[in-house]
Amino acid sequence: EFSVLGRIEIGLGIGGGMINSILYNVDDGHRDVIFDRFQGVELDVIEERTHFMISWLHTPIVLDIRTRPRSVPSITEIKGIKARRKQSTSGER
Repeated sequence: EFSVLGRIEIGLGIGGGMINSILYNVDDGHRDVIFDRFQGVELDVIEERTHFMISWLHTPIVLDIRTRPRSVPSITEIKGIKARRKQSTSGER
């Protein structure tokens, strides 16, 4: 037989598990779209913060929208470097 304290602990454990399964976070620099098992992908874009979902019905699809720097070489830079190399090897300026 459970004591009153045991019953409270079991109730809190089940309640905490349910809350944990219906809440999810969208982090900074990310957006979500929701896949609904009956309607497909919903048109709303979910912003960053904590959201509710029905775990057996909805699946969040997380998208990373942060920009990342990248280096793209250009043809004019390469031609300029080749011209400088020719000048330095021939001794002309």
